[in-house]
This record gives sequence, structure tokens and C-alpha cells, in this order.
Amino acid sequence: MGMTLAEKIIARAGGRDVVRPDDVLWVEVDVAMTHDSSGPRRFWPSLRELGVGVWNPEKLVIVADHYVPAADVGSARILQTTREFVKEYGITRFHEAEGISHTLMVEKAYVRPGMLYVGGDSHSLTAGVLGCLAIGVGSTDMLGIVATGRTWLRVPKTIRVLIDGGLPTGVTAKDLILTIIGEQGMDGGLYRVLEFGGEAIAGMDIEERSVLTNMCAEIGAKSGIVPADATTVAYLADRDIDVPTGPVSDQDAVFETTWGYDASAVVPVVARPHKHDDVVAAADAGEAPLSRAYIGACTGAKYGDLAMAAEVLAGRKVAPGVLLQVAPASRAALRQAMESGVAQILMDAGAHILSTGCGACPGIGTGVLGPGEVCISTTSRNARGRMGSPDSEVWLGSPYSVAAAAVAGHVVDPREMLAVPV
Repeated sequence: MGMTLAEKIIARAGGRDVVRPDDVLWVEVDVAMTHDSSGPRRFWPSLRELGVGVWNPEKLVIVADHYVPAADVGSARILQTTREFVKEYGITRFHEAEGISHTLMVEKAYVRPGMLYVGGDSHSLTAGVLGCLAIGVGSTDMLGIVATGRTWLRVPKTIRVLIDGGLPTGVTAKDLILTIIGEQGMDGGLYRVLEFGGEAIAGMDIEERSVLTNMCAEIGAKSGIVPADATTVAYLADRDIDVPTGPVSDQDAVFETTWGYDASAVVPVVARPHKHDDVVAAADAGEAPLSRAYIGACTGAKYGDLAMAAEVLAGRKVAPGVLLQVAPASRAALRQAMESGVAQILMDAGAHILSTGCGACPGIGTGVLGPGEVCISTTSRNARGRMGSPDSEVWLGSPYSVAAAAVAGHVVDPREMLAVPV
């Protein structure tokens, strides 16, 4: 009996020939990442108390993305602590205000096919788009990893997610993953690895695929993974990294089940406040007035996302009473948007460009919501109070849907503004 891709990666990391679901073993971590919120400020005191340092500074990535730019003295101190830690332990892979950690791990190709990557944040799953097994952990587990380079795992079962066909014009990976979450529920993949494949996946670029792996966290999954293929190899080659396609699941691997979807049948959807599995077609969302539209986060503010929004906003203006904010996921994405003219289109439509970083997504950065505000956002979560006041409301949608709602003043099917038959 063969092994799934996730099982193969865990077996290698654990020094075993074979692993099976529910086996518990110690594994060696290939690369770890932590950010300013989950990182040094939380585990550095314990490292000092234990009298140990960082197991391998070259395998640890630290990103300051949650508290940039510092909005108060407390935030400034968190950033200072992060810089001090990086200096003391000689961490060379340190990025402050360059982008969101999960976006940078992919953009900078710090992960490769077949690696075991552990990040100090639930959306670390994003990196599975490059064919690695990406797992998110809390600060206590990260302390052990930073000190020893090892952690323990219970081998998860794998669900195969086959997406046939192709997404129609105006429909995105965000619509697809929200559709899946709406059908399966926010615990539908609890402690499972979701392995994506099929014709639709083969036709997506890395940015779009990464939306799927990123939001596996919203379905309770342990990880999401896209087996490396020609698209993955080409993406890495553009970054001067020459790698083979990497391991794949064996033909006789045992999957717990298979979820099948026809991408051509997916329509623009939104998740209503305050549950990301309360999903409806954008056309059926009603016309509740909005006060805010937000294009940001590792899920929805990469260059491709900004370009989607620009397709809708070109030649249009944001509706009176609506504030459109754009927080690019990385400086590279912002630079590309500036060079291509996308940024100018967004600004001409009335968008306010914020700093790169997590911003309002976790409710601790710039752009948070006040009481009574209703927002549509490209972020990944809309729990009560997620983006600010507990008396605010957040809808989730694709960059197309957020841009179209900013123009209309309420949720609409974005294809109406893309000259696409509905």
C-alpha cells in the first residue's frame, strides 16, 4: 500500500520508510517561520530561561508584518524586540514591512517541494502551494522548534480534492474555496490534509492556487497541498531555483475520501457576517449598504488580486459613503502594480493605499472597523470583531466582488461590471 504526498514528507522528516494515519512521531523541520506577533516577544524569554539559542539561524525566517507600521508605543516595542532577537541570533532571513509572512514565504521561495515547513500562524498553510507540507503551530510548539529544530506530529489523513473543468471569467479561486467551505462546513476537513488536483488546478497560476491552500485553515484542515508540477517548477525557475517536480502521492495511496467539484459551475460568492461558511451567491446577497471595502491580506492582495480589482474599477469611481482601502500583500506586489499602471487605476477610482502588511485583517493594524461599519473584504475570516469592533460586520469575497461592491455601494455579482454574461 502506497503513501500520500503528505505521508511521504512526514516519513522522510521522521526518518521512517513508511507512516500511516494516526502514527505519532518526532520529525525534523526543514524551515520554520514566525512573525512579530507570534514570535520573539513570546518565546524569547523562555529561550533565555532554558539557556538555549536558535537551533539553526539559516533555517529560521522572521517577518515583521502584523504591527507595521507601529501605530502606538506597544507596537513599536514589539518591533524593537523582534529586531533585537534577529540581531542577537544572527537571523539573516528577516523582513520588516516587506510584506505578509505567508506571501513572502512563497514569493521568496523559502519553501521547496517535499519540505516540511512549520510556521507560527494558522495561515502558514499557504506555502503548501509549492508542494511542501506546511503546518501552523502556536508559540509553545514554536519554542521547541526554534530551540531544537524538531517537533512531533500525528500523521493526518488526506482528502483528495479534485477540481475539474475551468473557472469562468470573473470567477476566482476565492469563489471556489468559499464554495467548498460553504458546502463542507468550517470543520469539514478537521485535522486532514487537503490535496488539490484536477484540470482546474493545472490551469491556475501559483497566486491563485495559494488562495486554496491558505484557506484550508478555514475548513479546519491540518494542511493544504498542491503537488509540484510544471507550473511550480517554472515559478521557482523564475527565482533562479532549479528543482524537480518533487514527490507525489503513490497510485495506490489511500485517501480518506475524495471531494469532486466542477469549476465551470462555480459562480461569484460571498460569505455573510459572521461565519465564513455562511456562503451565498453574490447575486443573491441582497443590497445591505456598505461603508467599507477592503482589499488586503495574504488571501487577497497579491499582484493578481490587485489587477482583478483594477479590471472592475477602471473608469469607475467608488460609491459615495464607501471607503475603499488597499493594503498590498507585499512590496513586490505594490511595485508591480505601480509599474503596470494597476495602482494608478485603483487610486483614480478613489482607493486609499495602505502599508504592506497584515493591516486590518487581524484587527490590530491600520484600517480597523468601527462600531456599526459594514465591510466587504478579500480577507479569510469574518468572525465577530475580527477586523475591529465587535459591533461591525464583515462580508468575504473575491477581489472582483469587493471592487464591484465598492462601486455599487452594496454586494453585487461582479460579472455585471466585467461585461460577462451572468
